[in-house]
Amino acid sequence: MAAAFLTRIPLPIAADATAVGKAARWFPLIGAAIGVASALVAWTMTDVMGLPASVAATLVVGLAAWLTGALHLDGLADTVDGFGGGRDRDAVLRIMRDPSIGSYGATALVMVIGLKVAAIAALLGRDDALAFVVVAPVLSRWSIAALAAALPYARPEGGLGQAVTHERDVAGPVAATAIAAIIVLPSLGLDGLIAWAVVAVTTVWMATAAQHRIGGVTGDVFGASVEVAEASVLLCGVWLTGRP
Repeated sequence: MAAAFLTRIPLPIAADATAVGKAARWFPLIGAAIGVASALVAWTMTDVMGLPASVAATLVVGLAAWLTGALHLDGLADTVDGFGGGRDRDAVLRIMRDPSIGSYGATALVMVIGLKVAAIAALLGRDDALAFVVVAPVLSRWSIAALAAALPYARPEGGLGQAVTHERDVAGPVAATAIAAIIVLPSLGLDGLIAWAVVAVTTVWMATAAQHRIGGVTGDVFGASVEVAEASVLLCGVWLTGRP
């Protein structure tokens, strides 16, 4: 269920909001699968095929976008457009629903994609740095579970992200945190805790902005949180692996 919701993998699954809400605790595991696939492709292109790190990083970011149907990138663009251009709650939600991309959203896409490509390219040139490529999607999907537990759904008419907020109990985020910890801590140790702290800060920032602007979360806000958190982990990895 989590894989069907977060990726474009064709799975014959039909479920109600309750099932999707319960599946949110498994989102970090789906992030791990995406991260492992990205790291494997990156390693193959650089160490086996001898491609430049910049080329490999660009293709890895493109692969992740393809695997997810660019769902989170779309959410990032819509959220930044809405938060940047809307004067009040209704205007923000209306802009976020608009399928076109404005200047705010386009700028956000260029910046986030550029940062991710540059960060992955830098990590590919450092020893034992590929673990950050694996962990980044894990922690970014964890942020969805955290936001869903903290805030209500903002649209009264409903939407794609409403199913994720259906099960707002303690068990969901606790399970998601445990799953993420099982992956992150053995992979990065103390550096993993530092990266997680960075993601926690970005998630709180996203939650505060969403609560202030629209009174809750939407699917677009979830997508924006994923992209911002993932870029943050990768940049944190560049900083941590670059220390003397």
